[in-house]
Amino acid sequence: MKYKLRRDLVYLLLRGYSLVILILPFRAAVYCGGLLGTLAYYVVKHTRNQVKENLSLAFNKDTNDPWVKQTAKAVFENLGKSLNEILSFPKINKKNIDSLVEASDLEKVDQVLKQGKGAIILAPHLDNWELLACCFSLKGYKTNVIAKRLYFQRYDKFLNYYRTLQGTKVLDRDGSIKKILKVLKDNQVLGILPDQDVDSLKGIFVDFFGRPAYTPVGPVSLALVSGAPIVPCFIIRTGKGHKLIVEEPIEVRSSGNKDKDIEGYTKVWTGIIESYIRKYPGQWVWMHQRWKTKK
Repeated sequence: MKYKLRRDLVYLLLRGYSLVILILPFRAAVYCGGLLGTLAYYVVKHTRNQVKENLSLAFNKDTNDPWVKQTAKAVFENLGKSLNEILSFPKINKKNIDSLVEASDLEKVDQVLKQGKGAIILAPHLDNWELLACCFSLKGYKTNVIAKRLYFQRYDKFLNYYRTLQGTKVLDRDGSIKKILKVLKDNQVLGILPDQDVDSLKGIFVDFFGRPAYTPVGPVSLALVSGAPIVPCFIIRTGKGHKLIVEEPIEVRSSGNKDKDIEGYTKVWTGIIESYIRKYPGQWVWMHQRWKTKK
């Protein structure tokens, strides 16, 4: 009962906060989000220490290293900005999306869709990943994202309201695999964020920052079954807004050895994701326990 009351209170505060954000001009809302994130860095000690510990493990630095502290603070600041951007989604439309997100190489996605087998958009929890899906939808792509249903229904409904504002459809991660495959069969875009340790999903261990990390095999398994290429995509926060980067598609071809194929291609996309996190470490979710599951 106590936890339910707490969740209800947080929900009501979030609803009230979202109304305030809508009143603010977009740039002002993002600026305030950065301040909120910086405040959280100083207030939420446990999470701050978790971020610093993971950064020190990944980059072989001491947790008290000035770079670690600066990067950890940037992580919180980015998440604060992203929160207020998401709450500002009602203001984002086809007319102003280009002023917020520079998306210059979407022709790679177009070329993949010409094959008629759909596109598996593989992205990490980098910068504002929710804005990436929003951008795809506003650019005219039939966009679907796989997401875990939140335990508290009011939170789940609240978040999905913003996710679906511009036409993005949300597919339950634990739902029907037939629905997911149908999206690809209908030559649509399927977004997956597979860069976290989720022990309830089938996975394998591959190196991530030099350490074995339990990694979902779903993206490659879907590609093998559907024939849809994997397209690594990244959204990066810049001084003026965001940049959407599309890497070269990964054509997943069966060699006859499924286990070998899954391991090989999973290593490929994990390496690409790691390279971007190394470039923009202050924009990834280092509070996640990426190396939680052990061999």
